[in-house]
Amino acid sequence: MQYLAPDALARARRVRLVIFDVDGVLTDGRLWYGPGGEELKAFHAFDGHGVKLLRMAGLDTAIISGRESQAVEERAKELGIEYLMQGVDDKRQAFEAMLRRLKLKRAATAYMGDDVVDLPVLTRCGFACAPHEAPEDVRRRVHYIASADAGHGAAREVCEFILEAQGKLGAVLRRFLR
Repeated sequence: MQYLAPDALARARRVRLVIFDVDGVLTDGRLWYGPGGEELKAFHAFDGHGVKLLRMAGLDTAIISGRESQAVEERAKELGIEYLMQGVDDKRQAFEAMLRRLKLKRAATAYMGDDVVDLPVLTRCGFACAPHEAPEDVRRRVHYIASADAGHGAAREVCEFILEAQGKLGAVLRRFLR
């Protein structure tokens, strides 16, 4: 099930910074713990490459997560995600601080979140996105609902939608056809 708000294309065209939640967006939302209590996360290469495509097109990327994880830090580094905020209790406050730091307007941001803790950002950013598994309270407040599963291409779908809306997807993909 994919959903597009009537103004989704116009909103996606203005995006300069794409922010992701982690659990339930870049992962399938399940929490795994190893025998020593360490937290394990599984990320899909599709989503990671979507983030790389954004960066290749000149867009900035960020993560705002309520949880703190070494795996997320490593993944962000691997993908070249410029701005990482973990262990965030107040996502709205973190979002506003990021906007001030980067001197961006809300309309120039996209955020992909999956649960009610993401609503303070989803209702303030320029282009709000969610995976289709998100609760109804989230789905009815976003501009785009991905058809792919969280942690299995939903973030990639959003990345490609933004790039297509901005007329950048074809140019980025042609780099792989040389």
